[in-house]
Amino acid sequence: MILLSEILRRDAPSFSQGKTTADDSLPVLLEHRREEIRAKQDFYHWRVFLPGLPNYVHIPSYRPPVRRHRNPNRPEWNGYIPGFPILINFKATKFLNLNLRYSFLKTASFFVRLGPMALAFKVRGLLDCKHSWKRLKDIRKIFPGKKSVVSEYVAEHWAEDTFFGYQYLNGVNPGLIRRCTRIPDKFPVTDDMVAPFLGEGTCLQAELEKGNIYLADYRIMEGIPTVELSGRMQHHCAPLCLLHFGPEGKMMPIAIQLSQTPGPDCPIFLPSDSEWDWLLAKTWVRYAEFYSHEAISHLLETHLIAEAFCLALLRNLPMCHPLYKLLIPHTRYTVQINSIGRAVLLNEGGLSAKGMSLGVEGFAEVMVRALSELTYDSLYLPNDFVERGVQDLPGYYYRDDSLAVWNALERYVTEIITYYYPSDAAVEGDPELQSWVQEIFKECLLGRESSGFPRCLRTVPELIRYVTIVIFTCSAKHAAVNTGQMEFTAWMPNFPASMRNPPIQAKGLTTLETFMDTLPDVKTTCITLLVLWTLSREPDDRRPLGHFPDIHFVEEAPRRSIEAFRQRLNQISHDIRQRNKCLPIPYYYLDPALIENSISI
Repeated sequence: MILLSEILRRDAPSFSQGKTTADDSLPVLLEHRREEIRAKQDFYHWRVFLPGLPNYVHIPSYRPPVRRHRNPNRPEWNGYIPGFPILINFKATKFLNLNLRYSFLKTASFFVRLGPMALAFKVRGLLDCKHSWKRLKDIRKIFPGKKSVVSEYVAEHWAEDTFFGYQYLNGVNPGLIRRCTRIPDKFPVTDDMVAPFLGEGTCLQAELEKGNIYLADYRIMEGIPTVELSGRMQHHCAPLCLLHFGPEGKMMPIAIQLSQTPGPDCPIFLPSDSEWDWLLAKTWVRYAEFYSHEAISHLLETHLIAEAFCLALLRNLPMCHPLYKLLIPHTRYTVQINSIGRAVLLNEGGLSAKGMSLGVEGFAEVMVRALSELTYDSLYLPNDFVERGVQDLPGYYYRDDSLAVWNALERYVTEIITYYYPSDAAVEGDPELQSWVQEIFKECLLGRESSGFPRCLRTVPELIRYVTIVIFTCSAKHAAVNTGQMEFTAWMPNFPASMRNPPIQAKGLTTLETFMDTLPDVKTTCITLLVLWTLSREPDDRRPLGHFPDIHFVEEAPRRSIEAFRQRLNQISHDIRQRNKCLPIPYYYLDPALIENSISI
């Protein structure tokens, strides 16, 4: 009778105790675990998205009525339209995770947001206008009713050097800059060039030694071909930008080079150059920021990696496993939103292809290059700040808030892990855990040893670090790079996705007219902003970090840990809101109350 009761509880795993294989000594229970894993592996399959990118979920038992077959020779771009009536293999529904049952309402709300806004643009003639913007101020009329304190600040201050530098610390791509201890040979900046911008009584070498010089290097985008938009070939560059953190506490750009190869046709632009030369040089850097952010920091390092984490979890851990219970809230709707993205945005002829100078293939190439360089250490947040030399940089609210959330999360994970894994031997001896880790290494990192991602975990601290990275990536990291997208991009010149003229090769030639002619045309601007506006809307069914309405843990100890985690997050939220009252630009993207448990938009 006890055995039957235990088996019945396994069919309702949300109400069962968390157990590893070591806790299940009875053969029938071990066979039950194996049966569940076999069924889920038969149901959830890995599929190649694009060679060189993390593989993703393919569920052949789903039969959506609409498919996109734009190019039968390129099956990796075929996408499903999720959320519509679906036929399911009912043999597998016993183990079908509720988080992967596509929500019709969620998909419908996505298109309800997208459709009317696109229609409004169409009615106003914006989606058919291939001409340049006549006046900069006209760009503000695209979203006349969609304003915030931050978006208004961006529109007012976008051309200022102080705001340009501020965005490297607290914008939507705050993980790029690194301290520069030596000027690279490919960026021949001299002391004479930048001395006027460093202040009196110092020089470039002195500022390098003090740790006040920072570098933003976009080398990863070098040499990627562009496409034609609105009948006009677009242009591209991979710039370098040198910044100085001065005694007044501001990060300021002091030199910009629009190529990785110096030469007479590649001048180094300085703040003392003409107004339009300097502004256009900064705009080229912001253009490179668009791809660094959207392709790498946002899509690759959160959406695609999180989906691989999710699928490996489903395929290798039974629902009674404590790690499954710990991690499953952080996978909610991730597969669905990625499926929508592949079907609507990242397909040939999709919205993104119509608004980016690199096209879909060039955009994908940026991600492929980035994944080939991604390391496990870079995802371990405390290490990343130290490695980039920004661990003590003042005014870096992204760093302060992300570390606060990381520490709260790490403490929570530690309490849960040590409850279920009393020793290193328990970690090393868990075959389901090891299969999960190994599959992530193989299918997400594509087996690349240089990534430093572990193939197995042997100790409790190693497991705590690994799980903390997974949850942070699926929640807070995504919030940091996603939530502010529209606020920083609604004013298009601050974040252009395409450039219509080549990078400037000589100083003194840029005017307002050439600047406007280089920016994206009206149609391309509106398509890009339409996509980013849709992707930055809050989910209709929000679950903030630490709020787990679905019961997974029934034991008293982990439930106490969840409540303590919530209390720590509440304190962090209070501290952030108090600090923001004194800031001209509030930084709230890592306020725990605004962080989703999972990547659901």
